[in-house]
Amino acid sequence: MSSIKTFQVTFDCADPERLARFWCEVLGYVVPPPPEGFASWDAYDRSLPPERQGQGFACGDPSGVGPRLYFQRVPEGKVVKNRVHLDVRIGTGLVGDERLAALEAECARLVALGAVRERLLRADGVYESCIVMRDIEGNEFCLD
Repeated sequence: MSSIKTFQVTFDCADPERLARFWCEVLGYVVPPPPEGFASWDAYDRSLPPERQGQGFACGDPSGVGPRLYFQRVPEGKVVKNRVHLDVRIGTGLVGDERLAALEAECARLVALGAVRERLLRADGVYESCIVMRDIEGNEFCLD
């Protein structure tokens, strides 16, 4: 008998805290409280050796159901298409114009946060419509 595993999704990025806070806004996630003994994440970060400061940041689903997201600083920039991406499920159960309206409204909200709209993929009889986007560091994701 297999057991269900918990997991986190890890993003390589240039600015972990900025990207984590962007995804908090997209998904309704929250930044967890700082470690015990620290009044803030900034205070915790300043306690680390200089080479580790700003190296990572996390956020999570306040209900505890969704996976934790972890953002880690890497020296290289994004060069090619993601091999894995998030589908943000906005239009579940919706079809046609109602689905498109929900996707477009969420797209407008995310563009105001700094996301970039790439293209609309219209329903084709097999797949429903979705919008391909990029987050504030250029990582692809879809509004589905």
